[in-house]
Amino acid sequence: MAAPTTTATAGEETAGPLGGTFLGRPRWFTTLFGLDMWERFSFYGMAAILFLYASATKAEGGLGLSEDTATALFGVYLASVFLASVPGGWLGDRILGARRATLYGGVLIALGHCSMALPAVPSVYVGLALIAAGTGLLKPNLATVLAACYARDSRAERDAGFAIFYMSIQVSAVAAPIVCGALGESVDWHLGFGAAAVGMILGLAQFLRGTKYFGEIGQRPERPASAEEWRRVKRRTAAAVTVLTVLYGADAAAGTFDLRHVLALGGLLSIVLPVVCFRRLLRDPVVTAAERERIRSYIWLFLSAAFFWMLYIQGGTVLSLFAKVGTDRTIGGFTVPASWFQAVVPLFILAAAPVSAWLWVRLGDRLGAPAKFGIGLGLMGLSLLLMALATVVGSDGHLVSPLWLIAAYALQACGEVALAPVGMSVTTEVAPRTFVSQMIGLFWLAAALGAGVGGHAVQLSKTSTPGAGYYLALGIPALLAGAALILGSRRLRARLGV
Repeated sequence: MAAPTTTATAGEETAGPLGGTFLGRPRWFTTLFGLDMWERFSFYGMAAILFLYASATKAEGGLGLSEDTATALFGVYLASVFLASVPGGWLGDRILGARRATLYGGVLIALGHCSMALPAVPSVYVGLALIAAGTGLLKPNLATVLAACYARDSRAERDAGFAIFYMSIQVSAVAAPIVCGALGESVDWHLGFGAAAVGMILGLAQFLRGTKYFGEIGQRPERPASAEEWRRVKRRTAAAVTVLTVLYGADAAAGTFDLRHVLALGGLLSIVLPVVCFRRLLRDPVVTAAERERIRSYIWLFLSAAFFWMLYIQGGTVLSLFAKVGTDRTIGGFTVPASWFQAVVPLFILAAAPVSAWLWVRLGDRLGAPAKFGIGLGLMGLSLLLMALATVVGSDGHLVSPLWLIAAYALQACGEVALAPVGMSVTTEVAPRTFVSQMIGLFWLAAALGAGVGGHAVQLSKTSTPGAGYYLALGIPALLAGAALILGSRRLRARLGV
């Protein structure tokens, strides 16, 4: 596989066949890969035990929340992570620079996990807030630094780089729940949170050690905000925080406060924020007419990504339910836990990411981002049609082979590899030069929007395993959307300039 080409300022080491340190990649790539891997280790490790800890009784060392409240707490945390990526991207673009924003985000995440490792209830909530804020800073700006290390016209190489980079998430998705889950459930909850903190600290240490390979990339904001702009943002932020504090304070004083009220706000913001952000981008005087056209065209990719994530959430909900009640999980007298099927997706992604990276470089500019999005949606649609067939096979009450579910998850994994890393890559290319981190934050909002809508779709079948009609109602539109993107790829690609 050809190695990527860096910009002239990417430090003394260039990304070529010589000097590669990981899968043929240079040291700057290894540094970013390692930071993201450890950050995701801390995220997935903490996420694996957060609900269990929150719903465990106080005698068991938990928070003693009801299952509904613990679910709401987990939902509020995830919504906060997605929503924080928008202000986090703005801070990287206009105040801190992408590299400093990445570093500060990592520090906040590490402090948050350390806070959760303390055996005190208030420190848990403080820790969750710090982690959400830190993740919102780190994720969009880390992607910005990665993209800046490639020449702007190196599309295939950048897509390949993001595909390999995406592997870091899957390595952590497999390992973190095992390590942190074993420590948290078997020894002590806070020890599990502490293991997540160690992972983030290791990632920060590697990042600090490798900053010499980036040269000037991401060191300063592309278009620093003026003092007046910064003051205006701080005033508006303070006003918003004050209003929310008063409203939720009154809710608590009346004895009616519920975490689901906060979750509802997150759902509303996931719908409103993309509209507001796109509107502001299109009206910003710094954005040129050509860039506005690209942003308007990018909205189609944003909506496609949101649709994909809406379908993807079915894997952790209705497909998990199918694994539990509709699948023959007995192997030689041992019953495989239904939750183990969730490891299938990251395992397939680990196998598919290097293949897709090789394929994108091999195809070069012959296959654009819209077509890759179409392939991703098409594979997702096929997985749901396969599940529709599986429900028909098991309609007489017999448990079906686990191979049906494994095949469906494999298709979803390949679809994710085709869409998610390419989505981050094309976002950095389409974004106006001074808005890259903010656009990455917008891309994360697509996941928030899709997850919110997908959660409501799940309610249609929460009382029993869904029938074939449910999967067909989701799978057929996905196939049609994928086909439309592939057929219209040339036109949309021309408008996007990619």
